[in-house]
Amino acid sequence: MLNYKQINNLTGWVIFLVATLVYILTVEQTASFWDPGEFIAVSYKLQVPHPPGAPFFLLVYRMFSVFAFGDPLEIAYWMNVGSAVFSGFTILFLFWSITLFGRRLFKIEEGKEDRGQIISLMGAGVVGSLVYTFSDSFWFSAVESEVYAMSSFFTAIVIWAFLKWDVIKDPKEENRWMIFIAYLVGLSIGVHLLNLVTLPALALIYYFKKYHNPTFKGSIFAMFLGGVALIIINNLIIPGLPSLAGSMEIFFVNSLGLPFGAGIIFFAILFLGALFFAYRYSRIKEKAILNTVLLSLIFILIGYGSYALIVVRANQDPIINENAPSDIVSYVSYLKREQYGYRPLLHGQYFTADLVDQEEGDPVYMKGKDKYEIVDYELKNTYDPAKTTILPRIYSTQENHKRIYRSKLGLREGQEPTFGDNLYFMFTHQLGHMYWRYFMWNFSGRESDFSDAPWIGIGDALSDKYPDYIKENKAHNNYLMLPLILGIIGLLFQAKVDPKSFYVNLMLFLMMGVVLVLYLNSPPVEPRERDYIYVGSFYAFAIWIGMGVLAIGNMIAKANKNLAVAGIIATLITLPIAGLVASQNWNDHNRKGRYFSVDSARNFLASCAPNAILFTGGDNDTFPLWYVQEVEGFRTDVRVIVLSYFDTDWYVEQMTRPVNESDALPFSLAPERYQKGTNDVLYVTEREGLNAISVNEYLKLLNSGSELLRMQTGGKSVVNMVPSRNLILDVDSSAVASKNIIPAEFAPLFTPQMNLQVKGQYVTKGTLMLIDLITTNNWERPIYFNNTSLATIGINLDEHVVMEGLTYRLLPIRKPEFIREELVNPDLAMKNFIENFAFRGMDNPDAYLDEEYRRFASNHRSALNSIVIALLDQNRMEDAAKMLNYGLKVMPNEAIPYDLSSGQSVPLFFEVGEDEKALDIIDKVSKKSLDMIEFYTEEGRPYDRDMMISVEMVKYFIPLLEERGYQEKAQELKLRMEKFLGPEESGGSLIPRN
Repeated sequence: MLNYKQINNLTGWVIFLVATLVYILTVEQTASFWDPGEFIAVSYKLQVPHPPGAPFFLLVYRMFSVFAFGDPLEIAYWMNVGSAVFSGFTILFLFWSITLFGRRLFKIEEGKEDRGQIISLMGAGVVGSLVYTFSDSFWFSAVESEVYAMSSFFTAIVIWAFLKWDVIKDPKEENRWMIFIAYLVGLSIGVHLLNLVTLPALALIYYFKKYHNPTFKGSIFAMFLGGVALIIINNLIIPGLPSLAGSMEIFFVNSLGLPFGAGIIFFAILFLGALFFAYRYSRIKEKAILNTVLLSLIFILIGYGSYALIVVRANQDPIINENAPSDIVSYVSYLKREQYGYRPLLHGQYFTADLVDQEEGDPVYMKGKDKYEIVDYELKNTYDPAKTTILPRIYSTQENHKRIYRSKLGLREGQEPTFGDNLYFMFTHQLGHMYWRYFMWNFSGRESDFSDAPWIGIGDALSDKYPDYIKENKAHNNYLMLPLILGIIGLLFQAKVDPKSFYVNLMLFLMMGVVLVLYLNSPPVEPRERDYIYVGSFYAFAIWIGMGVLAIGNMIAKANKNLAVAGIIATLITLPIAGLVASQNWNDHNRKGRYFSVDSARNFLASCAPNAILFTGGDNDTFPLWYVQEVEGFRTDVRVIVLSYFDTDWYVEQMTRPVNESDALPFSLAPERYQKGTNDVLYVTEREGLNAISVNEYLKLLNSGSELLRMQTGGKSVVNMVPSRNLILDVDSSAVASKNIIPAEFAPLFTPQMNLQVKGQYVTKGTLMLIDLITTNNWERPIYFNNTSLATIGINLDEHVVMEGLTYRLLPIRKPEFIREELVNPDLAMKNFIENFAFRGMDNPDAYLDEEYRRFASNHRSALNSIVIALLDQNRMEDAAKMLNYGLKVMPNEAIPYDLSSGQSVPLFFEVGEDEKALDIIDKVSKKSLDMIEFYTEEGRPYDRDMMISVEMVKYFIPLLEERGYQEKAQELKLRMEKFLGPEESGGSLIPRN
């Protein structure tokens, strides 16, 4: 007969297989949106990702790519499988952690487990781990190549290892486990720092074991020491040691005249020597605790050693080399994530605070030819002391953030916030919206996958308030609060029966949830939902769900006096909860059959001519493109430039080198003119009588360091200006003619001069380098922009670009004033759309296409509308109808519900004589819009962007229907609008009519 240890191990591995199988069956087939595209690309070729890097993750996932056996189209899949496997191991260690907590609760001595206890513990472990297996946020990370799956694995194994350490009685064995835990912590640094947040909670386990009569003060002190350990690792070891090495390196090279690397070598000898002699002292003097601490530190450093990969690879100049951390100075900046700015934590300004002083602080160094040169100074901002506070939560001075703060707090323009407003924002937004809402998503239910979707519970399941568009959303999941209730039962039961373990798990729950929220101090808006950050907190709650099974079993056992039967009954009662969560979440976590994250990237590249330069905007504009180029080898002739990175010297320098099939980019400015600290910002200071300036002349003045461009500042930095916002580029007409780059239909629009007009009051380095590139390129290579970059560049090029599919090509032409819409090359754009674009899975109603997929589909629909308008302007009705119907074929409503872009296509369908299809779009879009208006009105929800679009769409349709003679349908829409908004609000659309 199997003993407890064998049953526990066997059951754990069965749960591991179940979880891993689930994740592999639902894993993403390719690179998904957001960071996975970047991580797959950099893992495959061991390149350098965004700060602070994840070197151990890269090494391990590079190994998973081997299973593709050279097929580039399979690499992403196998890396995603890596996440599935690590997530399966997370569930394994969760199961074993629940059974270890259960043993503590029952006070079971090893080898003395009875049948009832074994059944109860196995039931608790199975239910708790399976509920977490199928939970929303963890499942999301388990099926894509992001750091969070592997980070969760390290969190789980460290918690389990501490619980194992707790039951060990041999001091020698204890020390071995402690060193093993330290090594795991060190390795986890090379993945993600979430693991470190567990240390204050895990310090309680040590305290409770070593001190048999624990006190409240002692517990607080233990957690304090755990916090000290966290600070030592996070602040002193990770960035601190390289910072010390960097300071010593600068002193040795700059002050002593020694060669590069001398200071680093001296520091390494000094530090390692001190570590060795301290360890030797602990051995000779038989200082067991000191010896264990030093060995733990050594093994943390060994694990942390994976970061050597970042510096080694950065020095090889890989294609993706973010921040280029090739020397100690740039490496320290990389580790400190300096590019992301600073968020005040304990003291700082309100968003209304004025900047009253700005001082230059410590110098910023850069590796020069024979020494480290000062290129800039850190700026120390001082805000109006009357508008600062402790624990600042409403601190961001960005204009869009200010508007959101005022909206959320109900503050009028000019009204000052109070500390009460500060706390209100912390509790309602940071804790309420950005944490507890996510928590309830996982253990109560989620309304939909629309932006800012609320959580739902039992009452919502019993009501009939939800319109069809929400009920039909695959992410409309309701668990009837059963996981939440079971977890609360477990929480209370553990608190009563085993308070020590309760406090350990409570601290895990709070440290990886509430405390993390307060530390991150999130701004009022994020680019996407951030629930995946807090999966560690949800992991701790899953332990309480397991304890809930034990609580129910214990209650039943009190009645029937048979713990074995009670354990079986408790498991049978609660196991369906895991089944409910799985059944609700399966369809919106099954990622099979979707490829548009990659196909949309291919479509952007396919829109470009050979040897093109393409400017992109944010993460989803860029990372999938990196993936298809670096991994799948698609259109490697196109040079992708990330507009936000173009503000940095390291990125501009990388553009001056050939990459794959793309030649180096030409710049006229010398490297010292765009190095860090030089020309970061150039202020527009229009001089009297100077209406415009030649771009070529301006660049020559800038390159020569002319005093004519200097601005007077109070600091040590040199700041240049732009003397006129009108920068005139003289077009080389002979070069343009010889390359034949202007399509015949646009030849009459040729302009011998282009005004690269500055939009705002300053020019960033990125905008300066764009101006330089446009000028120096002299039409040798095609330059393209996607819609995001075109909207955000610092110069106005709208009159000089032509849409060729999804991208806009810069040409020496000027759009006539009488043309309101954008210029489109209809033949090329139509060919690209129908022959060169891919839409795999976008017609599959069973595939889960979330909000980001829908957004990119809407972008494609919008581009299609622009092409159709251009075709209609040329009276090409047949081609226009062909394009419109092609759009319906590849992106039907059944798979991608009609949206704003679909609504804007209605007059186009009418114009080509496809009234039936136009009316079908109106019916479907107006039903959803009116349902949303009714739902928001009845629920009293504030109008958000989706709601405003719904209102505008219906307003847009009414006159269209009236013009086409569909009076009855128009009147029906008008009456429904008036019912909820009143007659004044139901007329006049803001949406431009095509």
